[in-house]
Amino acid sequence: MVQQQPPPWGFVGMGALACLLFLDLGTANVAPWWVTVLLVLLWLVLFAVAVRWFVPHPRRVLWLPALGLVVWLPTIVLGSRFLGWS
Repeated sequence: MVQQQPPPWGFVGMGALACLLFLDLGTANVAPWWVTVLLVLLWLVLFAVAVRWFVPHPRRVLWLPALGLVVWLPTIVLGSRFLGWS
């Protein structure tokens, strides 16, 4: 009898969240410290939700890093363009 493998989407989402953490921490070179703190706090919330959804809803975990990227990218682009972050 062959056991069915669980879908890998939870692992893919967690890996993408790890990549998002590096982006968030890298903003310390560009943005003020408080922006980095807020982005890391958002990441912690997304990570907590991902841990909760990992087994029951692995496909939903994929959307969490996408949400984090949708917040991170405009924050950095608009902040560096209009607020003078360098």
